[in-house]
Amino acid sequence: MNDDAFKVVYNKALDIISRREHSQKELTGKLLNKFSEEEIVNSVINNLVQKNLLNDTRYSEAYVVSRKRKGFGPKKIMYELISRGVIENIAYKAIENEGGWKDAALKAFNKKFKKGKAMDFKELNKQKTFLQNRGFSFEEIDSVFT
Repeated sequence: MNDDAFKVVYNKALDIISRREHSQKELTGKLLNKFSEEEIVNSVINNLVQKNLLNDTRYSEAYVVSRKRKGFGPKKIMYELISRGVIENIAYKAIENEGGWKDAALKAFNKKFKKGKAMDFKELNKQKTFLQNRGFSFEEIDSVFT
């Protein structure tokens, strides 16, 4: 393996992760878009993981906080984390540890529907569908309307 090539890829990886946390899959994809040497990219990724500079658990925790703040629920966040290459168990723990999902559902509802709960059945269903599409469970949605 070429030492200079490793350093170039490693420095690019550091540049990318210095801005925000990334999952291993995300960073691998970004590096492979810039560099064709898959062996070197994998070596850099392994090196960063060993040094704890790249950590899917830490990434998941930061991601959950960020997406929750933007009004998304645990189901949607779980799907997004898995699609970003995070192991289901790690994603589940990050979501579970964050907690407060009923409050998050209420906050998302209040932000979207300033006038509160609809009296009309059709409108009420639209409100519930909005929260469902945001990734909240039926229990969390129910807590908003009871």
